[in-house]
Order: sequence, then structure tokens, then C-alpha cells
Amino acid sequence: MSVSVCFYFQVHQPFRLRKDYNFFSIGPDHSYEDVNSNRSILLKIANKCYLPTNNLMLKLINRHKGAFKISYSISGVILEQFELYAPHVLDSFKALVDTGCVELINETYYHSLSFLKSKDEFREQVTAHKNKIRELFGYNCTTFRNTELIYNNELAAEVEKMGYKTILAEGIERILGWRSPNFVYYPASAPKLKLLLKNYRLSDDIAFRFSNRGWHDFPLTAEKYASWVHSIAGNGEVIGLFMDYETFGEHQWEDTGIFNFMEALPEKIFAHPDYRFQTPSEVAQTYPPVGPIDSVHYVSWADIDRDLSAWLGNPMQDSALEFAYSLESAVKKTQDPALIHTWRKLLTSDHYYYVCTKWFNDGDVHKYFNPYENPYDAYMVYINVLNDLKLTLKQRGVLP
Repeated sequence: MSVSVCFYFQVHQPFRLRKDYNFFSIGPDHSYEDVNSNRSILLKIANKCYLPTNNLMLKLINRHKGAFKISYSISGVILEQFELYAPHVLDSFKALVDTGCVELINETYYHSLSFLKSKDEFREQVTAHKNKIRELFGYNCTTFRNTELIYNNELAAEVEKMGYKTILAEGIERILGWRSPNFVYYPASAPKLKLLLKNYRLSDDIAFRFSNRGWHDFPLTAEKYASWVHSIAGNGEVIGLFMDYETFGEHQWEDTGIFNFMEALPEKIFAHPDYRFQTPSEVAQTYPPVGPIDSVHYVSWADIDRDLSAWLGNPMQDSALEFAYSLESAVKKTQDPALIHTWRKLLTSDHYYYVCTKWFNDGDVHKYFNPYENPYDAYMVYINVLNDLKLTLKQRGVLP
């Protein structure tokens, strides 16, 4: 039986808020976003990551005559930034999709935590993302992944009802037990849905450990990595390699050798005759599920805890989330597309990530794109913006 390697990449950047939006801005100033930073950060990442990595992926697809396949989830908010600041990057993604070797995956348009707070908002955001992907790429998605791979039984049941065939999740031991992430499963709550899991050890070897000189397996070569992948033959059917796209060129800089590693990897994988690359939907069609996965509690792919504590759990995060979603009904009553869009951009999960205190002193990858000096500043800016939006809603007569 062949073993499939399934690469999935998350492509996302938020609309960051102005760090100088303070208490005195509330009322007279409705300009929330740091336009200059958003543009400059996106262009920097485009030059270091998106453009060179897209060029490399296209080269690999062509070199291996379509046998190399990959998948992407590209958030609606970064698609908007591509349209605004870097249409050439969007064109490079379109060129990849046009090869027929790339699967696009649906998620929430605003990369939000909406499933946790509002099922209606969740469904509207997923539909908006599906429509945006269809508009830009002429592509209809059949696979879903929730923001940051946040997943549980309830989510799976909802996604199945929405008509998706496949869903992605973190392959963490607390939902797997003794089982391996290297098989296709189905959610206990959604038996028609195929569940593909991330092999977090092999994924994180590339995403986090690749340039770590203190790692006992440093340096990581394509030959060494392929040998680890090949060792699964006979004990698995699919290897889910899921990671942020910024792994290439940003989290792991070009001078680490990450691009050379990736360029050499497919050939080394193909050296074993039983190995191939497939997209998530192809994997789901190829392998029958071996059993159910019962995930009562939420899991995610964030940090070592792989739960919701990157975004929720401290009083600032919880109050910010409650405040934001308390405005939903009033915002939607305005029937003002621009105002609704403004509110929804404030739901992007990054705003809560910036308020996380549990790794404040770690100086690790979680703070990589964090514009704030500390979580308390992030909280105050966010709350000031929400208070201004609330004042606007009062002036519109949709809030008392």
C-alpha cells in the first residue's frame, strides 16, 4: 500500500491596529488600522517568504511533472491585503492553483474564533471565505480547517452539515490515545467526514527545530528527513505535514538552508517506491477511515499545550472576546457592509493572541509578528477601538 505525504500550509496575516489608538481617540477618530505597518509587513513577508516559496513550489510541481502536490488555507484578510498591497503575490498563488496540483481549503474568512462564540457568525464567515476563493481562483473547496486547527466533536458535526468532505486537526495524543496520527479517521460526531491529522513531530521538525543548533538532529538534511518519513512505511498510510507558510524564509530564514532543504525533499521522498504526495481531498478519497476520533474538548495546533489558551483564559482575553461578540447583533442591525467588515476584522484571532501572558517572557516564535511591547498595551488598544465602535453603534441608534 502506498503512503501519502500531505503538505498543508496556513497563509495568514491580520490587519493590525494602530498602537497609538488611545482613550482620547475614542469618539473623534474612527481610523483603527495601522495601514503603513500592514503594507510594509506584508511586502517584507512577500519578498522573504511568499514569492520565493511560491516560485519554489511551482518549480517542484513542474520538475516532478505534477507528482508533487500541496495544499493551502489562505485567510480572507490576507487575500484582501494581497489585493491592496501585493497583487503580484496573489497572481503567484493563482499560478500554483492553475497547475491542478494544489488544493485550496476553506476556513473562516476573518481567521476568527467565531465558532466558540457565535455559530451564525461562523457559518457566515465560512460562506464568505468560500465565495472569496471561488471569486479569485474559480475554485470550489471540499476540505475545511478551522482557525489555528481549533477542533472538537461539535465543530466536526457542524462542518459535516455544511457539506464538507474532509477536515483537518492536530494529531495530539489526548485525542488519539494509543493510535497513530498517520491514518485517516472520522469524527465520532460526523461519520461521513474524513479526518486528517497533523503529525506534529515531523511537522515541527521543519517549522520550529530546523535551524535550532542545540537540537540533537541538527543539521536537518533532506536525506535524513526522508529517512524518518520512510520509516513509517508499514505503520501508516498518510503523513500530515501541516505548518505556517512563513516557515519558509521568515521563521526559518533563507540562510538556514530551508529553501535548499525543501527543494531537495520531494526527490528524496520519491526515492522510496511506495511514497507519493497527495492533497487532503485525494487522501480522503484514497484511504478508508480506520476508526472514530472522539474529541470532546477543544484542541488546536498552538504551542505545547495545543488547546485554546493561546487566545483565551486570562481575564483580558476573555473580557475582550466577550466585548467584541456582544456587539454582533447591533453591528448587523446597521446593515452597513463597511461597518460589519470593520467589526469582523476585529474578530481575527491574532488580536487575542497578542494579549496572551503565558509566554510573555519566552521571546519565542509566538511573538514573531506581535507589534506590541507587552500584552497589556495590546489589550488597551483593542478595548479602545471596541469602545469607539460601540459609541458609533449608539449614535446609529442600534444600541441603547
